[in-house]
Amino acid sequence: MFQVGDYIIYGYNNVCRVEEIGKFDIQGTPQDKEYYYLVPVYAPGSKVFTPVDNNKVMMRPILTKEEAWTLIDELKMIEPLDIPDFRKKEEVYKEALRSCDSRQWVRVIKTVYLIREERQAEGKKATASDEKYFNIAKEELHKELAIVLDIAKDEVEDVILARI
Repeated sequence: MFQVGDYIIYGYNNVCRVEEIGKFDIQGTPQDKEYYYLVPVYAPGSKVFTPVDNNKVMMRPILTKEEAWTLIDELKMIEPLDIPDFRKKEEVYKEALRSCDSRQWVRVIKTVYLIREERQAEGKKATASDEKYFNIAKEELHKELAIVLDIAKDEVEDVILARI
């Protein structure tokens, strides 16, 4: 169970801070359940109420600072996604994003980067779909690393490049 003040990943599109835990008087919600009151860090003014025992949306603690540095140090060793059937590549991207696993986000970024390089060598542009998933994975990774490393989100790429 998370504690008040913890930063967590809630779904693949939210870095949130746990503001409160308890029973909330919200119409339509069972009063016998405990809920997290979450505040998305990058969506000021938003709030999320979710059952503590929610098993429909992935929730996990954000990386520790040590885990973040380890991830950055291992970036070169993380393999791109294995996509045996390119007609299903969007499904593979979505599955990797839904995992809420920062290593999977890196794998999406690497995969699209390599596909982009291949296509450029052939005189083609990257597909809109590839760019979409590249940007989502990069955004999610940068949001998490920014919180963990206590830096601005737009500084993450420079910190990564300086480290590797």
